[in-house]
Amino acid sequence: MNLMDRLNAILPRITEEGFLHKKGLGNEIPFYVFDYPPEEELRIREHISFIIERLAQQQAHIKILHIKLFDLMVEHLRERGNLDKAFLLEAEKGSKALWDALSASVKPDRFIKLLDEKKHLADYDIIFISGVGTIWPWVRAHSLLNNLQSVTGNASVVLFYPGAYSGQSFKLFDRLETNNYYRAFRLVP
Repeated sequence: MNLMDRLNAILPRITEEGFLHKKGLGNEIPFYVFDYPPEEELRIREHISFIIERLAQQQAHIKILHIKLFDLMVEHLRERGNLDKAFLLEAEKGSKALWDALSASVKPDRFIKLLDEKKHLADYDIIFISGVGTIWPWVRAHSLLNNLQSVTGNASVVLFYPGAYSGQSFKLFDRLETNNYYRAFRLVP
C-alpha cells in the first residue's frame, strides 16, 4: 500500500466502532503508530489537519486532541521564562550547552505531566501526536508513549512517526536504530 492509500485509510480506521470502543485489543493499551517516510513530513502535517477538520464536520461527537510536540516544548520553555534564555545560551555557548540545559527541563515524565495538567488527556477520545522528529533527542517516542500510559485514560493515541516502526521498535528518520522496545499497534499497515 503506498503512502497516499495509507493516509486515506486513517479516517475510516479511526471512525470504526471497533477503534472507538477499543475492541479487539486483547487488553492492550490503545496506542497506535502511523509510520511514514521522513521526507513526507509536510504531507503528513497537511493530512492531520484535514482529518481533524473532517472529524469536526462529520463526527463532532468524537473529541480529538492534536499534540504538536515542538509547539508544546516551545510553549513550556516560554511559560517558564526560558525560551529567550535558550536562544542566548546557544548563541553564547553552543549547541552542547543548549542540549544540556534542555535535557534537564524537558524530561518525558515531566513533559507529559505538564501536558496532562493543561489538556486533561483522559477527556479525549483520540489523541494525535506529531513532531517526534522535531524534539528528538530530548524526548524519544518509546519514552513518550511509556509516560503517556498513565494519563490518557480510555483515549486512543495515534503517534505519527517519521521513520519505520516494526511493531516493536522504532527507527527514527529511517536511520537511527533503537534497542528500546515498545508495543503499539500499527494504525495502517
